[in-house]
Order: sequence, then C-alpha cells, then structure tokens
Amino acid sequence: MSWSATQYAAFEDERTRPVRDLVAALPPIEARLVIDLGCGPGNSTEVLAARFPQATVRGIDSSADMIAAARRRLPRAQFTEQAVEEWSRGGVTDGLDVILANAVFQWVSDHAVLLPALVAKLRSGGGLAIQMPDNLDSPAHRLMRETAVEGPWAETLAAASAARTSLAEANWYYGLLRRHCSYVDIWRTTYHHALAGGAGAVVEWFKGSGLRPFLEPLDAGARAAFLERYTHAVTRAYPALPDGSVLLPFPRLFMVAVR
Repeated sequence: MSWSATQYAAFEDERTRPVRDLVAALPPIEARLVIDLGCGPGNSTEVLAARFPQATVRGIDSSADMIAAARRRLPRAQFTEQAVEEWSRGGVTDGLDVILANAVFQWVSDHAVLLPALVAKLRSGGGLAIQMPDNLDSPAHRLMRETAVEGPWAETLAAASAARTSLAEANWYYGLLRRHCSYVDIWRTTYHHALAGGAGAVVEWFKGSGLRPFLEPLDAGARAAFLERYTHAVTRAYPALPDGSVLLPFPRLFMVAVR
C-alpha cells in the first residue's frame, strides 16, 4: 500500500499531538540510540529527537515518499526504507534505548509475537512507546466498510477491510508486556479534532490513512464514485457545527513499557 506524505501531512498538527503526549510519558532514559518505526514524514521522529537530543536517531518506513519527506525534514537523522515487520524480525538485535511506534501497528498483525520481539531489542531500562488508533468502530470506518460492500466495486474491495488489525483490549496488552517488562503504562484517549470544512475535511483526513486500502485498488472513475458515496454518508454521520467545522472524535490506545 503506497502512502502520500503530502496527504498525510494535511492535518499534521492533529496527527502530531498524540505522539507528543506519548513521548512525554516515557520515563527518564539515558538514550544513545533511538528508533522511530513507521516514521512517516518525520513529524514523530522530530518529537523523538527533541526528547533525546544526545541520541542517534533512526527512522524506518515502508514508503519511499514518506522517507524522502523525513530526510528533508531531519537531514541529521538516519532513515531507511523498510517494512516494519521486516525490521522487527531482523534489524538491530539488541541494545536499543527507545523504540517509538506511533500510529503504525494498527497495520501490522500478530501483536502477540511482535511486541515481545521489540522488547527483546531493548537494553535493560530501555523504553517502548506505542500509539495506535482505536477507531474501527467509529462511524467513519464503519461507513468505509459499508460503502465497500454496497457498490459495484464490492468484489474488488473484498479484502480491503482486513488491512487494519483489530486491537485487543487494554488488559490483554498489559498482560503481554508485563511478562517481559518491569513497568507498563496503558491508557486510552479520545481526541476531538475540530476540522474546518465540514464532512469534506473528515474525508480528506482519512484519505491520508484509513481510506487508502479502499481507494488504491480502484481505477480513477470508481475511486471518484466511491468517494462521492462515502462523502454523502459521512455528511449525515458528522453534521457541521454552526461555524461550518465538524468535530471528529478519534480514540487512540497508548502504551509505554520499560524492559
């Protein structure tokens, strides 16, 4: 699945706020080597680098467009185009001080194997910081799935809904991490983003993330028709406020663990 750094960055302030909250929750760590998994255009890497200014900073992302944007943003950091799953299976074997994974593991399956493998790459006292959107039951995502199965593109989009990984309950993640870590903190926050432009802004937001598996398999004509039908449904689900903006509730699950 390809990603557009420009589309993703259209709501950069809103997308960066959760990673600021996440990195701020890390305990004091004498960090020499930190890595940002799924670094995107470098906004999360920038937050990580500011928190640990003395550390060597590396970023990993599967998108060439995202890596190019990150390199322009942070020329002193080290960025590599690579799938997070591939890096998790190999890459640095141990000795990392901090691993950050902001809004990426909702696209990666088998968390029961993934998270312990990441903890194993940390030195004793190292920190793992994860944030994942927890919004598959929100109207915006439900309407993506409904639009996919109700249109002439249903067969083409049969697998699109499976692109996102369903998250387990917080107590499951706590139990998994606690078996390998000395400290685990888990919380869930719902941000309410006020977006100018009404329902169209909601659609633009998700064109940079959740809509991608639904739009990429379609040709230009089908994509336009899908977006027209989806936008009409979103307009009913997210009514505009008196000033013309719309409030987008966005729940996210956070985890901070120390080995």
